Amino acid sequence: MGTAIVVPPIVPGAHAPQPPKAVRPCRGYARAVVEGEPNLTVLGELVVDMLPDPGAGAGPHGTAPRYVAHPGGNALNVAVAAGRLGAPVTLLARLGTGPLAAPLRRHAEQSGVDVSRFVTASEPVSLAVVGLGPDGSADYGFSVAGAADWQWTDEELAAAFPGTTAVLHVGSISSWTPPGCDAIARLVERVSGRLLVSVDPNIRPMLAEGPVGASLGNTADAVRKRLQRLMAHADVVKVSAEDFDWLHPRADLDLGTSVWAERGPALVLMTDGGRPLRVARPGRPLLHREIPQVPVMDTVGAGDSLAAGLFAELLRRGVRTRAALTELTDDDLLEVVDTAALVAALNCTRAGADPPTRDELGAARGRPT
Repeated sequence: MGTAIVVPPIVPGAHAPQPPKAVRPCRGYARAVVEGEPNLTVLGELVVDMLPDPGAGAGPHGTAPRYVAHPGGNALNVAVAAGRLGAPVTLLARLGTGPLAAPLRRHAEQSGVDVSRFVTASEPVSLAVVGLGPDGSADYGFSVAGAADWQWTDEELAAAFPGTTAVLHVGSISSWTPPGCDAIARLVERVSGRLLVSVDPNIRPMLAEGPVGASLGNTADAVRKRLQRLMAHADVVKVSAEDFDWLHPRADLDLGTSVWAERGPALVLMTDGGRPLRVARPGRPLLHREIPQVPVMDTVGAGDSLAAGLFAELLRRGVRTRAALTELTDDDLLEVVDTAALVAALNCTRAGADPPTRDELGAARGRPT
């Protein structure tokens, strides 16, 4: 999963014993982006996930738990998953300061991701701190105020954006947190109609509303309006049922998926935990697709892996425009969706966001990819 770094205590208090997350070594996916080759560009945040190390104890007084830093964030996870599948992928990110920045870059590089467009930022790296309760439930804390990820400017994006982009994926916290979210929205508006644009809301309620959200310039209404602006130009929308419920409380999921598809996107893909995927396209019946049943270790990075599997398979099939996506038959589209679902399922069989390689995907399908 990338380099793990033990850091000083962050949050006081002991945690219930839990099996430690296994850290799998990066496997070196040297896949260079070929000049002029149509590629996937992922734009978003780099987050260091701080996970408790219960095996290390909490010191003599129970007040000094140890945490292990893991590379994370929606954009990094999507780019890494696509890179491991052999897709040409560039990650646009603002790399903040501090000792945790270098492992973020290295994690992407070792998965075949082009990081040459990273912006070296003077602001700090974003941190997400995870605490585990007696029942294993997660309690999240964030250190993101003034972080590098939210500070995009029009000039930075214009200079960094690859001219070979065939698919642009945006979403998550950076896409709805000011001031950088406005620059991202303007980029999406500029490229709309010239390439495939994908949006994933990836809501984090603590950061989207309430006191913490307010400190970042976010309110629930403002976040919904910012996402509406992006989705007005989206060709593909990937959304979880949980995020959809935050955006439209108590709305019917089947109806909501279909309505979203009629409002502009060529494809809406809704995940719903272990339940069937919802697949909607304008003017067509809503489809439900069963997902692979696997022994689940955890679901960290599952949605990001599914999105990456979708993009990698579309690019492999030469689907690089909205017209080409629209022309896919239902059978062909469901083959693409099935591949994406298998990528997500394989990610869930091991600890943390640790998506499969192309060879591992081929072995699971019983044929080369």
